[in-house]
Amino acid sequence: MDNASDNHRPLDGRVAIVTGASRGIGAATAHAYAAAGAAVALAARDGSRLEALAGDIESAGGRAIAVPTDVTDPAAAVEDFDGSYAANLRGTFLCMKFEIPAMLASGGGAIVNMASTAGLEAVSGLASYVATKHGIVGLSKVAALDYAAQGIRVNVVAPGPILTERLEAAGEEAQQMAAKAMPMQRIGTTAEVSSTVVWLSSDASSFITGTTLPIDGGKLAGTPAFSVTGAGTTPPGQAERGAAA
Repeated sequence: MDNASDNHRPLDGRVAIVTGASRGIGAATAHAYAAAGAAVALAARDGSRLEALAGDIESAGGRAIAVPTDVTDPAAAVEDFDGSYAANLRGTFLCMKFEIPAMLASGGGAIVNMASTAGLEAVSGLASYVATKHGIVGLSKVAALDYAAQGIRVNVVAPGPILTERLEAAGEEAQQMAAKAMPMQRIGTTAEVSSTVVWLSSDASSFITGTTLPIDGGKLAGTPAFSVTGAGTTPPGQAERGAAA
């Protein structure tokens, strides 16, 4: 196979498992994996959506199978904190518990776990979400260290505001408010997340493990400069530039 073909389908001959695949970032990631050449196992609780997604992927020339799955079994919880813990942290743990032995048996592989910028900084009013997303980051780092020498890479993506079904449903005003809070003055797309996941799964990132990659339009880079208008004020940075001159 020539280099151009390798670059176009970097995951040919590989199998990708996508949990939460029925919508949003998960569905976009499934499409991206299939376009990169992987056979995709689609996992989520909504079987009808999975079947439709599998049909879409196959119609586009990809390979996919729908596997209705609840990663919170065998002890699914419905309360706020327990529900977040079961779906986010415990679900991620259970996935890796079964993924890693299969990867060891086949000579290695790559795991990309889904966190959030809330896994790297706190957000008021979201205690359970923040705690469990931080937990995913820590759990992934430990797994990366434990299995690096055995050919398994474990990384995390941490999306900021992304135009998923939930943000679409929140309406244009909420979307504009989220965009204005970003240094890039826009929200991200599911395609921007899914392409990053595919890259972290491919040999192009073969020396990367144990990292958490924000996909956040600069949100976590720091606090943008601000100015105070009025007599005698100096815009931030101007004094430093003057001193340097």
